[in-house]
Amino acid sequence: MKIKNKFFFYILFLSMIQVIHAQDLLDVLEAEPIDQQQNTIATFKGTRISIGHSVETRKKGALEISTVNRFWNTPEEESQSFAADKWNSRIGVDYAISDRFTIGTGYGTGYRSVDVFGKYRLFYQRDTGNKFPFSITLFQGGVYRGKSSLKGKLYEEDDPTTMVEISAENKFATTTQLLISRKISRNFSLQIAPTYVYRAEDKLIEDNSPHHFSLGFGGRYKVSNHLSIVSEYYYVANPVDFIDTFGAFALGANWEVSDLLLQFKLTNARNVVEDKFIIKTENNFNFRNGNLHFGFQATYFIQL
Repeated sequence: MKIKNKFFFYILFLSMIQVIHAQDLLDVLEAEPIDQQQNTIATFKGTRISIGHSVETRKKGALEISTVNRFWNTPEEESQSFAADKWNSRIGVDYAISDRFTIGTGYGTGYRSVDVFGKYRLFYQRDTGNKFPFSITLFQGGVYRGKSSLKGKLYEEDDPTTMVEISAENKFATTTQLLISRKISRNFSLQIAPTYVYRAEDKLIEDNSPHHFSLGFGGRYKVSNHLSIVSEYYYVANPVDFIDTFGAFALGANWEVSDLLLQFKLTNARNVVEDKFIIKTENNFNFRNGNLHFGFQATYFIQL
């Protein structure tokens, strides 16, 4: 009986020591400042604002399958069809190798183009803890167009008004962007995108540079939990001078349906790859002469 009592008091003593130790640990934790550092999420719901890329990268293992479409009419009245006279599209697949790094590829029907890109998140916006005011992502893309021709005077005997087929080594282009954004409030986000574009075909035109610089602007306003209004505009500092071009502009709505993001837009950009719609948008944003195009994009998200 004495042995049992000793054993009981021994267990009670150990328990009291554990309680005292736990209480001391709680006191220490309460005395320490709580680290509330947390990255700001969902600056833009999708990896694209409207026509261009957003700062967002997906979580590791995420797969996105997307289809991008443009529809427009030609100016001739007799060619007007019930829906649209012409159509351009791209089918793409994106994959997140890590939380910061996403790669993607796509095929475009208009010019039989194959494009690839990589996006790396350099910095996250943080409004608590160790604060940082912006999200910054580096984007690098490239494209090769199997079907490509150029309107301009390549040689002395060429007619500058006719289309001239170009060689294979001049059918590629690259786009480099620094995407800088800030989630200003729960519903409102803005982005600017300093952009460099190299288009090999542009150097074929006399006195024309293949190097182009642009500045993109984008915004998103969240109307409800599933609906956002978005807009983008690209200003080109040194546009090509052998054709008339305009800044690419888009105004639209993004609708989230579970793992599906639907994007609807009105835009003057009929092309869907960055170098082409940023540098060579040949239509102004208006309702005349077939300038206004309807765009539709569907992106399905899968977390593997």
